[in-house]
Amino acid sequence: MTLDRLFKPTYLSFMSILAPLHDVLARSGLDAVAIVPGANFRRVFNTDFHQMERPLVVIVPREGEPVAVVPNLEMGSFTPIGFPGKTFDWRDEAGYMNAFMSAGAALPHLRQGARIGVEGQRMRVFDLLALQKALPGAEFADIHAEISAIRLHKTAAEIELQRKAIRLSESALEDTLSEIKVGMTETEIEGILLRNLFSHGADGLAFAPIVAAGDNAAKPHAHARPDYRIKPGDALLFDFGGSYQGYSADITRTFFVKEVSDYDRAFYETVLAANTKGRDVSRAGITASDVDDAVQKVLEQSQFTEFRRHKTGHGLGLDVHEAPQIMRGNMQVLEPGMVFTIEPGLYRSGEAGVRIEDDVVVTEDGIECLTSFPRELRLVG
Repeated sequence: MTLDRLFKPTYLSFMSILAPLHDVLARSGLDAVAIVPGANFRRVFNTDFHQMERPLVVIVPREGEPVAVVPNLEMGSFTPIGFPGKTFDWRDEAGYMNAFMSAGAALPHLRQGARIGVEGQRMRVFDLLALQKALPGAEFADIHAEISAIRLHKTAAEIELQRKAIRLSESALEDTLSEIKVGMTETEIEGILLRNLFSHGADGLAFAPIVAAGDNAAKPHAHARPDYRIKPGDALLFDFGGSYQGYSADITRTFFVKEVSDYDRAFYETVLAANTKGRDVSRAGITASDVDDAVQKVLEQSQFTEFRRHKTGHGLGLDVHEAPQIMRGNMQVLEPGMVFTIEPGLYRSGEAGVRIEDDVVVTEDGIECLTSFPRELRLVG
């Protein structure tokens, strides 16, 4: 037996790649599911493709052989994933529609009356229109939540990748703080942070970082300004994360430049108390709503209740924002392997904002806080 034969995956092992999607079909009662590049695609095939002007769609039926429509220029990357079905590739000069029509012809049972689930928050309109033309009479339903549920419980290997992303991000933040000086601009500080993230081993960014000082910190999703120089008394908020092999860190810490007023200290300590409460109450068996309710009550019962703006947190993994959403009304029961953020904040428009964010994973007997960067109020600069 040759080594090639010994290590070459079998057809059955290829089919096991699609097991998560077959589970979705079994739970949803649909006839097929169609996915496009993104976090769910990466979770299934352990690789990803950029979504640009060229559609790439995989259709997995409940019964029969799956099909894929793939740009020809991506075939060198698509073939190694071991797709266990028919692939219809297309070239720019010919366009993609013939490939979609061929894929539809290979799925005659997915026409009139068939029900197909798609990722409503990920699939583009022109992807869907091509599918509708190739599978006339089929009904398409948004089952983004059901498909994304394949990523709800992280494996030990996935959690370890997130730990690495978080550790390198925290090291980058510490190094950045040591370089901060009064008079620097937000964009200068952002540049230092980016340099440190990659020097510590990030292979990408979880999202565009937020570095915001003074009144800009009161905007939950601020952009760094090239013309604002930090000054004593400013709040200085960092919301950022490096990624490692696709898995994301999402960390927020707020500091004050040189000095802090008694009012801002109380403001900060209120957010810290809410963050602490969230970490204290989180455990398997309670709902996402329970966690948010406990955190929000800390803020609501404080003198700063009018400055609340958002829920407590969100799931974290291959996507920076995914299930479970940690908010009142979400009755999703927390279970071991779920990873989410705890990030209460208060925002005084035109003055200052404070947010403290940690990443946690639910365990059998509580949670493990994956972030370890100190939360106590700290002066920088």
